[in-house]
Amino acid sequence: QVQLVESGGGLVQAGGSLRLSCAASGHTFSSYAMGWFRQAPGKERECVAAISRSGGSTEFGDSVKGRFTISRDNAKNAVYLQMNSLKPEDTAVYYCAADRTPYGSYYTPRSMEEFDYWGQGTQVTVSS
Repeated sequence: QVQLVESGGGLVQAGGSLRLSCAASGHTFSSYAMGWFRQAPGKERECVAAISRSGGSTEFGDSVKGRFTISRDNAKNAVYLQMNSLKPEDTAVYYCAADRTPYGSYYTPRSMEEFDYWGQGTQVTVSS
């Protein structure tokens, strides 16, 4: 019932920054918990960040803690991933995902099976 479109990916040097955006369709965005996943070549898809439907709770994967920030703007039906101090190992396709039935206003889903809708992905490449 919702479509997600990521943007903002590209090629950056190690140590640089990128800001990814995810635009959602529909009128129930504020009821969804949101997440960002990534999948690198030859690797499994992993959750790098999640935010509760209220925006009051966030969670990050160990590999990106202290470097990435997730935020949302319900008025714009958008979620963002600010990526700082990028490393070559951050190179991956980044996907936006929505959980339409979070367990509470402060719940942050992390497993792929919890998410109902997925974007098409945007490529992030970090050079050495």
